[in-house]
Amino acid sequence: MTHHEHPHAALVRRGYEAFGKGDMETLAGMMTGDCTQHVPGESRISGHYKGRDSVLGDYYRMLGELSGGTMRVELKGVYVDGRGHVITTHRFFAERGDRGIEMDGGLFFTLVGDKISDIDECIADIVEANSFWGQEAAG
Repeated sequence: MTHHEHPHAALVRRGYEAFGKGDMETLAGMMTGDCTQHVPGESRISGHYKGRDSVLGDYYRMLGELSGGTMRVELKGVYVDGRGHVITTHRFFAERGDRGIEMDGGLFFTLVGDKISDIDECIADIVEANSFWGQEAAG
């Protein structure tokens, strides 16, 4: 049996690879200028990051800073509908101070013109994630 990967699945896989390498330039090229990422919970990283610069420069940068660069994600599955939507499942790991977190999660991507325009994030345990990332103001 031959496996033919849908172009949207391939795009999202490349995005995960770029994220893992800290390659923001590649990620920027995969997103629309008005791309938005929605992050669940009530922690300091939660919220709606509107615009590619906010997703990359605010959210992804904050993940790196808060975790001391330890944040990593292992992609588990990529599922497409052929109509501009991709769902992924993954496991993420990070350390912050003397604690660590390891949790399942997933992303729901909306693509427009073969670029990512919206990312909805879901996680297995919002309460635990809130506790890990903290409530204090960024900065």
